[in-house]
Amino acid sequence: MPVLPRASSPSKIAVIGAGIAGLASARTLVQAGHEVTVFERGAQVGGRTGSCETPFGTFDHGAQYFTVRDARFRQALATAQGTFRPWSANAVRVLDPHGRVAEASLPAREPHFVGVPAMDAVAREWAQPLLHAGSVELLTHVMRIEPDALDRKRWQLQTSGPGDSVHVFSGFDTVLLALPCATAKALLRASSQAALSRALDDVEVAPCWTLMLAFPNAVQPTLGTLGPQWNAALSTHHRITWLARESSKPRRSPVERWTVQASPAWSQEHLEDDEPTVLAKLHKAFCEVTGIRAEPAYAEVFRWRSAKTMTPLGKPMLWDAQTGLGVCGDWCLGHRMEDAFVSGLELALAVNAG
Repeated sequence: MPVLPRASSPSKIAVIGAGIAGLASARTLVQAGHEVTVFERGAQVGGRTGSCETPFGTFDHGAQYFTVRDARFRQALATAQGTFRPWSANAVRVLDPHGRVAEASLPAREPHFVGVPAMDAVAREWAQPLLHAGSVELLTHVMRIEPDALDRKRWQLQTSGPGDSVHVFSGFDTVLLALPCATAKALLRASSQAALSRALDDVEVAPCWTLMLAFPNAVQPTLGTLGPQWNAALSTHHRITWLARESSKPRRSPVERWTVQASPAWSQEHLEDDEPTVLAKLHKAFCEVTGIRAEPAYAEVFRWRSAKTMTPLGKPMLWDAQTGLGVCGDWCLGHRMEDAFVSGLELALAVNAG
């Protein structure tokens, strides 16, 4: 992370969310001398860089890869050497609805990278100092932000944990929300922060249904790989927009595995469908696009309620120095992993500047 000057008057800061944006903010502020605690609802850090573990290998069921355009992101990645590798996804094809190549391979405009051995490897590496210091509260859902009961100039967090346990964390000068836009808005509304919540009203983020398939028999020498010889493709099929052969990524299990992401429009239309129905429809589309008719040994779907940013905030973050509340996330700028990092970094810089 970029090195900040030490804060002249260190603050006690809560960061809600341990995805890339939250970790970028937290680590930067710790390096500047602030006391930071990260609150994460899930059991692991990483947010949408998380991976799904199965008996057949991992699936990057959220972020598929990342690119590097910002010099500060490149500098931060240098602290996590060995946790990512190049991937040949830049040879992606664009397919028509029937799986035929509609365009030649897209030009290799920039390298594509993936975490190794899974996409969340970079996030896990960045989180290690925070975890080691005991500064990360996992499985902790922040339900409300409110003025501290003992000092109204500070904040306290009402949280719930395993077994419906309830706990209050208090004494924070600053609270930063590194959450999906809809989640941040809901928390701000529940915390009577209507003005900051309204600032997010124009942001639009689409959901995404993700299908994961494994074909272990395809690794037999007589079969080779199944279906097409490309490893990643954009599709114009009305149900799906992205397909990737997970087993083509570096340091992955050789078992033939595919991740399929539904289009934003289809995911929105079928957001509340039951999982067996979604699985059947997406599997049918997968067969139509790839020509792979073999029965998978493993098939599962996962629903991301917030995935692809359609209308971003249009600025890196929101920071209200008067209240000590800030908001960041990839949706401020786009939906790339690098967008999340830049948003979290910019918020940390604003907080540290006072």
